[in-house]
Amino acid sequence: MTNLPSREATTSAELVLGIDEAGRGSVLGPLVVGGFLVRRDRLDALRRCGATDSKALSPSRREEVFASLLGIGRCRAIFVPPVEIDRFVVRRGLNRLEAREFARLVSETAPGVAYVDACDPDAARFGRTVCALAGGRVRVVARHHADRDNRLVGAASIVAKVARDRAVAALAEELGEELGSGYPSDPRTVAAVRRHVRGTAPVPPWIRGSWSTVQRVKPVRPGPTLEAFGR
Repeated sequence: MTNLPSREATTSAELVLGIDEAGRGSVLGPLVVGGFLVRRDRLDALRRCGATDSKALSPSRREEVFASLLGIGRCRAIFVPPVEIDRFVVRRGLNRLEAREFARLVSETAPGVAYVDACDPDAARFGRTVCALAGGRVRVVARHHADRDNRLVGAASIVAKVARDRAVAALAEELGEELGSGYPSDPRTVAAVRRHVRGTAPVPPWIRGSWSTVQRVKPVRPGPTLEAFGR
């Protein structure tokens, strides 16, 4: 999910990047890390198109704003599959995985500065981790609630959420069944998990086996679950 700005920036210093994720707490489907890269002189266009925290927008409005973003800057989405998420939950935790993928976007786009939504309780520490994993050459500004307070990160949250929603919808269509939102609080999602993790068959690759929602139905491995690491 990517496109180039309408005019090429001449230096990295002219580019700014926002990063956020969608699907961190979901029991099924990918974690999606979204990035939005834009020239500084086009930042005001984010206000005009209505870019903000994706959670504040309806699905239809998110799609509308996303379409506008494609004409303003560059959109990028990274999809992290459940098997990779499970590996980090059991061994190191989601924060490290998220920092790694945020750093990947920073490295790939090489902006003058990157603004990111921090998942770590210590926002500054999260920013330092992302910066170090990206090679230490790009300034990274990490804040809690950045998707709400920074339109650039809000734009990234829209990119991530639209990509994530489309991925879950495509999975539901492929399976020919209702999956709900993908979150443990959704009865439709819990029902789907129960349908697919019964018996001795392996947990399907689109379900996160390390989640307590799955563990309660069918323990798949020893070790900590998502709740052990917090959000």
